[in-house]
Amino acid sequence: MNSLLYITWNPSLTVGPFRWYSLCWLIGLALAYFVVKRLYKEQRIKDELFDPLFIYCFIGILIGARLGHCLFYQPDYFLTSWQGVVEMFLPIHIFSDGDWTFTGYEGLASHGGTLGLMIALWVYVRHTKLSIWQVLDNIAIATGITACFIRLGNLMNSEIIGRVTDVPWAFVFERVDMLPRHPGQLYEAIAYAILFALLWYLHKRIPQKIGTGWYFGFCLTYIFTFRFFIEYTKEVQEAFEASLPLDMGQLLSIPFILLGVWCMVKAITSPTRFS
Repeated sequence: MNSLLYITWNPSLTVGPFRWYSLCWLIGLALAYFVVKRLYKEQRIKDELFDPLFIYCFIGILIGARLGHCLFYQPDYFLTSWQGVVEMFLPIHIFSDGDWTFTGYEGLASHGGTLGLMIALWVYVRHTKLSIWQVLDNIAIATGITACFIRLGNLMNSEIIGRVTDVPWAFVFERVDMLPRHPGQLYEAIAYAILFALLWYLHKRIPQKIGTGWYFGFCLTYIFTFRFFIEYTKEVQEAFEASLPLDMGQLLSIPFILLGVWCMVKAITSPTRFS
């Protein structure tokens, strides 16, 4: 009976000249750009201090996400040959005969992207002299909308699939197999959309907490706690994870959860904003 409700999923990988995955990334980043621009305006931060922020964020997320995937999930491929090292940095695939083809970056890890973003923002505040906590809180408020569209891109790519299930809302990913599976990408996309709505509402109610690190801590704790538990509905991405008590996504989530909780506790117990 449940099989009558399953969603057969096999969308086109492209829309016009764009790949859905790339388009979702661009939409997510563009929406975050306008959200943070609005926040800077509300806080009367000069436009010239906002202008370089997008470049720092884009480079930090891209480099961090790419290196995170290569080093955490496929080190046996990317670190054992010169072709792998080249492909880690360039969006190409090199064949055994030396020929190559453009592929785009096939493999981006959210944990690495988060770490890359944090490092990029540290460099940004060194340049602009803004408070690191104010910048992190502003980025945190916008993060949910970007994360939502990235996971929608994964859904359009039929990647990061869930485990086989008989729930009535299961997706049958035709490009993978014909088995009903949890749409883990959709679960995450919905959770991140809720995060954005919640933080946008809270920043209107308690704007004085921006600059304390509370929003940044809440964002980390929410995202990576959800990520930890949602992994139980996903297939492992690499074979070596099957022998681990926790998969790589869960192991990498724990430090971010602890950092998020620390930031929230520090923000609550500190009577003033962090410098």
